[in-house]
Amino acid sequence: MAKTHVDATILLLILISSSGIMVESAIGVNWGTISFHKLSPFVVVDLLKENKIQKVKLFDADPVVLRALMGSGIEVMVGIPNEMLGVLSSSPVAADLWVRHNVFRYLVKGGVDIRYVAVGNEPFLSSYSGQFESYVLPALLNLLQSLAKANLAGFVKLVVPCNADAYESSLPSQGAFRPELTQIMTQLVSFLNSNGSPFVVNIYPFLSLNGNSDFPQDYAFFEGTTHAVTDGQNVYYNAFDGNFDTLLAALSRIGYGQMPIIVGEVGWPTDGALGANLTAARAFNQGLINHVISNKGTPLRPGIPPMDIFIFGLLDERAKSTLPGNFERHWGIFSFDGQAKFPLNLGLGNRVLKNAKDVQYLPSRWCVADPTRDFSGVANHIKLACSVADCTTLYYGGSCNGIGARGNISYAFNSYYQLQKQYLQSCDFDGLGMVTFLDPSVGDCRFLVGISDNSSSSFKPHGNFLVFWVIWMLRLLNIMSPL
Repeated sequence: MAKTHVDATILLLILISSSGIMVESAIGVNWGTISFHKLSPFVVVDLLKENKIQKVKLFDADPVVLRALMGSGIEVMVGIPNEMLGVLSSSPVAADLWVRHNVFRYLVKGGVDIRYVAVGNEPFLSSYSGQFESYVLPALLNLLQSLAKANLAGFVKLVVPCNADAYESSLPSQGAFRPELTQIMTQLVSFLNSNGSPFVVNIYPFLSLNGNSDFPQDYAFFEGTTHAVTDGQNVYYNAFDGNFDTLLAALSRIGYGQMPIIVGEVGWPTDGALGANLTAARAFNQGLINHVISNKGTPLRPGIPPMDIFIFGLLDERAKSTLPGNFERHWGIFSFDGQAKFPLNLGLGNRVLKNAKDVQYLPSRWCVADPTRDFSGVANHIKLACSVADCTTLYYGGSCNGIGARGNISYAFNSYYQLQKQYLQSCDFDGLGMVTFLDPSVGDCRFLVGISDNSSSSFKPHGNFLVFWVIWMLRLLNIMSPL
């Protein structure tokens, strides 16, 4: 690590003192940026501040996002994509470079209050078939050494967000890590414990409900259930508590039952599947927040809520992969343009969510199906439009599924038209489309208007780009052989 004239510890003290003394809240948000219509990070930071959100979790270390967070006083968890773990596990120099460029440089007066580095994102997910498992611990060790060289190891903590599928049980008290993960999870938790880091887990009752027709719907929420789970002397009235205590039992089984826990992701989608709607999302998120701030805890940890809970997510990400389901693009408590989807009291001082300000939209016009034309040959046009733009609300369970055939055509046409910044020819579709100035939205089915370039960010980082950046830097320093 390069020498500096100012000790990093002093810089941290300056950073903390300059941000003022604030009451910490247990409620934060995940800020994902995989979107076709991306708000300026500066607009998003203002949105966070307007809603008094003081904790944010990122999935990478986008320099544009981090620059926008400078001086905000918001506590930040930056992320390292799974694709980078291999490089970081094999090269201490790569770890040094990553820490220098993505953590150290921002910990200055008026900088970014980085508290955690998330090393990978759900790297033990069963669907990954173990491809990242061997990289996690070596990457952690290299990154810890890099933080120590920069005098940051006592302030910036390394964590590994884990999916709830890392553990299993029919009853919470019998929770255990998956057999093939027992050894590596024991090593991971030992590392976290010895370095003062919490265990980070992602819990999604919606996925339990969506993936199992026998799962009782009321058990997924916090409003009482007729399907309570009795586990010895403990009774569980919601899936969140049951899942959380299953993790506690799994941690106890390997000797770490007192580990502090952060819930890294939890939320409910508003579209794209049956049960994914505004009413359900509001009920779940408000119930979750009320449950957490009540400090009730869970049967196995009464009176002790999680250290932090990060709601997933802040904004819709309508360019995400739909492999898990169309709902993947609709987790935001705000729509892509920073407008609140439903009333929600985060328990942070505002009784309702406040919308983003100074969002600059494209002109109020839409592309729709020309009612005078024959649509017998429209299928290929819809296929083209929806292969590029987001049409997930049109499918079964979506908010636009019931607007009729012509409405479906119009929605697909408009999604493509807005993505193309309303370029006139993008509404042609061999003469089947036409531009209208009358909003064609129907009920909950919203026909969007895109965001102008002045209100959006053109920088679109990708995990693979970051990998290539590190490799390029290593080659530049002549510490790797030519590829």
